[in-house]
Amino acid sequence: MLSGAVRGSEAGIASFLEQDLNKELLRFTTAGSVDDGKSTLIGRLLHDSKAVYEDQLASVKKSGINRSTGPLDFSLLTDGLRAEREQGITIDVAYRYFATPRRKFIIADTPGHEQYTRNMATGASTADLAIILIDATQGLRPQTKRHAFIAWLLGIPSVVAAVNKMDLVDYQEDVYRNLQEEFSALARQMGIPHVQCIPISALVGDNIVSRSQAMPWYPGPALLEHLETVPVHRATRTEAVRFPVQMVIRPDAGFRGFAGQVASGIIRPGDPVVALPSGQKTRVQAIVTFDGELPAAFPPQSVTLRLEDEIDLSRGDMLVAPANPPRVSRHFEAMVVWLHSKPLELGRTYLIKHTVRMARAKAIRIRHRVDINTLAEESTRLLEMNDIASVEFEATTPLYFDPYLENHTTGSFILIDPISNATVGAAMIRADLGAVEEIQEFPETLRQEPVTAEDRYERNGHYPAVILAGNRHGLAQLLERTLFEWDFQVLHLAAGALQGNALPDFFRAAHAAGLIVIISGESQDASAKDELGALFGDRLFDFRTMDLPVEDEEAAWKVLGCAASLRISSAAESGDSVR
Repeated sequence: MLSGAVRGSEAGIASFLEQDLNKELLRFTTAGSVDDGKSTLIGRLLHDSKAVYEDQLASVKKSGINRSTGPLDFSLLTDGLRAEREQGITIDVAYRYFATPRRKFIIADTPGHEQYTRNMATGASTADLAIILIDATQGLRPQTKRHAFIAWLLGIPSVVAAVNKMDLVDYQEDVYRNLQEEFSALARQMGIPHVQCIPISALVGDNIVSRSQAMPWYPGPALLEHLETVPVHRATRTEAVRFPVQMVIRPDAGFRGFAGQVASGIIRPGDPVVALPSGQKTRVQAIVTFDGELPAAFPPQSVTLRLEDEIDLSRGDMLVAPANPPRVSRHFEAMVVWLHSKPLELGRTYLIKHTVRMARAKAIRIRHRVDINTLAEESTRLLEMNDIASVEFEATTPLYFDPYLENHTTGSFILIDPISNATVGAAMIRADLGAVEEIQEFPETLRQEPVTAEDRYERNGHYPAVILAGNRHGLAQLLERTLFEWDFQVLHLAAGALQGNALPDFFRAAHAAGLIVIISGESQDASAKDELGALFGDRLFDFRTMDLPVEDEEAAWKVLGCAASLRISSAAESGDSVR
């Protein structure tokens, strides 16, 4: 009898866990101007939906801080940093999790200050819905428009305009209706497809979890009711297969698999695929996971694919549907949110992280910058922090991409400063310009000044250097190929390729041009090495005296590690770039 009850209890728990696991997930973000009540709204939403533990409430009550007029400051449930609590503002992106019987939710509480616009873009990048708060006593402000534009730019399909602080305007219907009409007109101008306006009071709790009796003139749903029922529009519109290869898995001679995350489409065993960039065709033999093989894989599952044919694939390559391939181009246009205090510079080389690939690209033209207040397009040659603009890029190697509105994964990338390794921009690709005839624009003024070593460093991403590899010709060739594929300006020179009298002139020219020269052979005597040391300084690397591994590949990684420590290139200092 007891064992039967225990089994029934276990079955009930298993059923509950299965049901909870299968709940649909909605990711949403909050945005708005300073003091519009974003943190208070989230705190109230968590509190009234019974998603706050008693020790959290006790901690807030004991904090001694209360910025509200009520008995409990709900904003303190989300503002976790000391600086946030002291200043009464949100600085960092705070993620909160809660669930109801119908759905699970992930909330990104983002800052309202203009200087933290980049944080808002970060928090909204994975959202299915955006709640944009409007202070009923203030109306639409510049930050409200900025956040609505970023929501549209990031392709968030559903927006809630939450008109907050209705208690401060005595719940007047005409105040809400005017703001509803004003925001709806803004949404239509931007092209936001789905907008729901809700009058609320986050402090009092009106229309947060249940409908308020204070606003009987409002016939729509409460905020939580809308969050539980709004359709979740998936970020990927294309059904074509996109599978960026993250890693080649070969535990033994009998298994070769390609691991990665499905970016779009459904992959099944037997499906034809094309490998980019090689263009080789094959079929999927099996979909392998830790728990066994799967009959199908879909976004955003991480799986390992086995292919019917032995083809050459490595990290950064992509498997795609042959009937619907992505764009393959070096020249494209993207909307950029600039995240760094150092402005974007035209003509400068940046590292870009696209899916799992690292490449180099230059911003060659700023088509226009968006005036957030008017949504007008204005000309500029400079992007400052928090600016949003349409920019043309030219990459050193082709990217495999779809427009961002079709595929968020393959249509986006981040820009990285090759010197500081800081993330400086986020970009959403809008168009392939590879097939568009380019018109050369002459500069307004010509600069009559010499090209300096710093200029070449900005262009190449590295200073000139010499690597002495000794008789390890295979190692020298491997280093040249590796650095070349990383877009370094590199040349392997075998001993005897130049006559002795020509060598000094050659090295002076190589140094002036910013080249990395790898020399194999034993032709360099002590005096020649001294001359090279005088010319290249601490960027002369003599690996003939080092105890290098016998295997060329292992030796190459050790050489690259030593070279990176002395800053041949800042790109070689980044773990993602090196290996």
